[in-house]
Amino acid sequence: MLVLFETAAGYAIFKVLDEQKLQQVDCLWKEFETPEKANKILKKVLKKVVAKEAHEQLAITDAKLGGVIREKLNLSCVHSPAVAELMRGIRNQMEGLITGLPPREISAMSLGLAHSLSRYKLKFSPDKVDTMIVQAISLLDDLDKELNNYIMRCREWYGWHFPELGKIITDNLAYCKSVRKIGDRTNVASTDLSELLPEEVEAEVKLAAEISMGTEVSEEDISNILHLCDQVIEISEYRAQLYDYLKNRMMAIAPNLTVMVGELVGARLISHAGSLLNLAKHPASTVQILGAEKALFRALKTRRDTPKYGLIYHASLVGQTTAKNKGKISRMLAAKTALAVRYDALGEDTNAEMGVENRAKLEARLRHLEEKGMRRISGSGKALARTDKYQHKSDIKVYDPSGDSTIPTVSRKRKMEEEEEDKPVEIKAKKIKTETPTEGEARSARVTEFYALRLQTTEKGKKKKKKEKKHEEEAEAEEEEAAVNPTEEVTLLLYISSESRPMSFNHGAGVE
Repeated sequence: MLVLFETAAGYAIFKVLDEQKLQQVDCLWKEFETPEKANKILKKVLKKVVAKEAHEQLAITDAKLGGVIREKLNLSCVHSPAVAELMRGIRNQMEGLITGLPPREISAMSLGLAHSLSRYKLKFSPDKVDTMIVQAISLLDDLDKELNNYIMRCREWYGWHFPELGKIITDNLAYCKSVRKIGDRTNVASTDLSELLPEEVEAEVKLAAEISMGTEVSEEDISNILHLCDQVIEISEYRAQLYDYLKNRMMAIAPNLTVMVGELVGARLISHAGSLLNLAKHPASTVQILGAEKALFRALKTRRDTPKYGLIYHASLVGQTTAKNKGKISRMLAAKTALAVRYDALGEDTNAEMGVENRAKLEARLRHLEEKGMRRISGSGKALARTDKYQHKSDIKVYDPSGDSTIPTVSRKRKMEEEEEDKPVEIKAKKIKTETPTEGEARSARVTEFYALRLQTTEKGKKKKKKEKKHEEEAEAEEEEAAVNPTEEVTLLLYISSESRPMSFNHGAGVE
């Protein structure tokens, strides 16, 4: 029987000299107590064992490896508890059985093999080092802060000399390049800025330099300002280079995450979690509010609404959504992002097909939410809302003459009763129950009849009032004439119905 033994230096093939001892599995370890005993039971094979004459069995430790050898080399392989015990004995006396390898080299080879196996099992790749992403995004944020400070200082410093330039040129990089090329504002007229600015802006700068209200500065001040502009330009160029590096790294390490949320947001999520593997361990609800821990704990402490998004708020899908749908889109985006991160961290493929597919689904869902008001709920859910016929309604208000009358209008109940009386009554076959009117119903009927009569006599009342007013005016005129001529005799006739005779009174005399 042949034995295939695997070592850190490679494979070794031994031949079993006494196969009967393999039957005693419990006592087999005694044959490997010393190298001398091991040499008596094993013999190294130096010639080729894969030959047509070789019909011996091959003892192996891995059953899967035995199947491959059987297919490729047509050798019968054996795997049993006796073979496992035999391998333990060989491993115990390996230094004595294999000559030419000192123990120091064997330990070094074992260490290297352990590292190789660990890398293979963890699918380690130097291209998938997310530490570089963490450092790159941190440096990018620091550069942005420093650039803002430098540019603000440059604008404020050079603004004492040429304050109008800061209002004309709004782009920071173009401002620093223009200052670097101009220097003193007296050089604007002879400086060509066509490479940096459009013609209209260049003409405006030259015109502003002639009437500038800035103060005069020395050449030493100008040299320091120009040095600061050089720093801003160099940092801006390095920032653009770093962004390209970060984009390439993100596409190599987490392509699906990059497709879902973008390079910067994906890198910040990885940096906040610590690594890509740590981010893959987070659930979708944690990914959604990652970066908003302070707001979350403040909301839990004060018992208010928890935040709906954290770093994921800066993703393009959330940014292009209306305010009322941002929470829904951030929740769906976090769920798909969690799947993409796990696929990038633990999957074997390095393509971004899954990320592209999930992003297309999210965009379709976003369009559905935006167009939700244009659809109505129906049996199938696909029918469009029917639009009603357009009817133009005039906004011109018509004068209501009912407010001119001081007579109380008819109550709503009475109007409804009159409308019902006007409607034709349908005679039903059922018997109508006659009920005696109660006291309240009789009273309401009398009140209703009273108001109806008053409405009918409204016009007559108006004419009567006019006549009474006319008589009152005539009586007042007569009284005024009597007051002017007191000696005139006024005769008043009183008609007494009981006696049916007139009585006359003279003004200033007694009664006759």
